[in-house]
Amino acid sequence: MAAAHPPIVLYHYPTSPFAKRIVWYLNLRQIPYSQCLQPVILPRPDLKEELGISYRRIPILSIGRDVYLDTRLILAKLEQLFPPSPSHPSLTTPSPLQNEHALLSALLSRTIIAPNGLFLRAAQLLPPKLFAAPGNGTPQFLRDRADLSGVNLPPSSPSSPNAAADVSASPLSPATLAARRPEALVEIRAYAALLERTVFSDGRPWIVKGAGGPTLLDIEAVWILHWLRQIPGALPAGYVDSRVFPGVFAWVERFGRAAEQRPAGEAAAVVQGAEAASLIAGSAFAEAEAGVDAADPVVLAEGLGKGVQVRMWPTDWGFTHKDTGTLVGVDDAQFVVEVKGKRGTVRVHAPRRGFKVAKVGEGESRL
Repeated sequence: MAAAHPPIVLYHYPTSPFAKRIVWYLNLRQIPYSQCLQPVILPRPDLKEELGISYRRIPILSIGRDVYLDTRLILAKLEQLFPPSPSHPSLTTPSPLQNEHALLSALLSRTIIAPNGLFLRAAQLLPPKLFAAPGNGTPQFLRDRADLSGVNLPPSSPSSPNAAADVSASPLSPATLAARRPEALVEIRAYAALLERTVFSDGRPWIVKGAGGPTLLDIEAVWILHWLRQIPGALPAGYVDSRVFPGVFAWVERFGRAAEQRPAGEAAAVVQGAEAASLIAGSAFAEAEAGVDAADPVVLAEGLGKGVQVRMWPTDWGFTHKDTGTLVGVDDAQFVVEVKGKRGTVRVHAPRRGFKVAKVGEGESRL
């Protein structure tokens, strides 16, 4: 990394399929980073108390005192802030179709993560027994994911806090998963079939024909199948596997080997929450402070402006956890809100798509 770049800290947990996308990107481009490992379920005081961030989804990436939410924005910012160089090889293959590949990558990202997209279908294939495994905290895990989805479950009974009835309405409850599994299998199989009969029908190793290694398009296309393939019981043998789709699953394996390697001696260091927050607080900002586009329709409709106190939250899932701070930037790609934690202030960036910003109302608590 060039000396001008402040340090990178990735907040994640290793089993998060969303976090995998960022880890793969950093590995493939040989960008050094530290990782602050988080619990699978709330609370996460490393973020809430240390940095003042209420946003509950994982991963979160800081580059100096700029903190980025949502993998779509994180990847876009890494592309912008770390242009190709001998130290950080590009994941975009120069070709006559380079712009088309960029478009396909963006469309794949939106399609898979969108509400009712492939990620939701993949989550519906998780075996219920997975949530009974040590560390998954059933029913605490199911209650946490219900909160993430915006489902209000009845409070636990003091006499039986682990009662199955407490979590029966969770989107990941055994009954719900069983009901959704058939349609989810059809959708995931159709996705694998599409890849098999199109890009991998000619025996190429990567989605971009002629590429010497995986590209950003591979990252966007592979992660759902890579995630499900690692979960025993998620994909039924003989229906969605290497016997039915040999080209696709050979690609999934090949990608995993390439993306999870790092040069010798460059493994990501693990830092604890207080250490990570101090590292961030002692760093410079990665970007110049953004302005607020006064002609933006949302800015006009909401009465927004630089320095206004606002709340910011995702609109698809995790929307009950809102960040409150000072609006410092609005442009076509992002909202930027300055929030204050134990170690000082950071600028939190969220993508325009899938997020909302609104003024803190008169008399409304800012806590």
